[in-house]
Amino acid sequence: MAAAPPRPDALAPAVRAFEAADEAAVVALWQRCGLTRPWNDPGKDIRRKLAERRELFGVLTTPAGEVIGSVMAGYDGHRGWINCLAVCPHHQGQGHGRRLMAWAEARLREAGCPKINLQVRQGNEQVLAFYAALGYTVDPVVSLGKRLEHDDR
Repeated sequence: MAAAPPRPDALAPAVRAFEAADEAAVVALWQRCGLTRPWNDPGKDIRRKLAERRELFGVLTTPAGEVIGSVMAGYDGHRGWINCLAVCPHHQGQGHGRRLMAWAEARLREAGCPKINLQVRQGNEQVLAFYAALGYTVDPVVSLGKRLEHDDR
């Protein structure tokens, strides 16, 4: 008797929690996607995330185990945040970003999060359109920041 063909979803990339062995692949992904900046050491960013709610750090992997996407979510008891959503350029346009966001939103919902915030770099119209299609809207706020640690020094 022939083996049953694999289910279509068994061949699709899947989101799982980040594991330490994923670090080099995730850093390479962020670099390919233009998410890294000289003043943010991606290795330090990963270690910082793993110290705080590591269960909110997901990676999208192919059935062969290749990391092709990531999402880092946070929740402080008041608001949820999405950071480092990335999909390998060769795999974009296939619903993988939506899959990562659904995973992050589900984890935040489970944590009791009432609202999610995220930031998009000014002028990144493609990413703004992606989030708009997911129901995100521009909030009438100004984002401020202050560096407490300088990774590039």
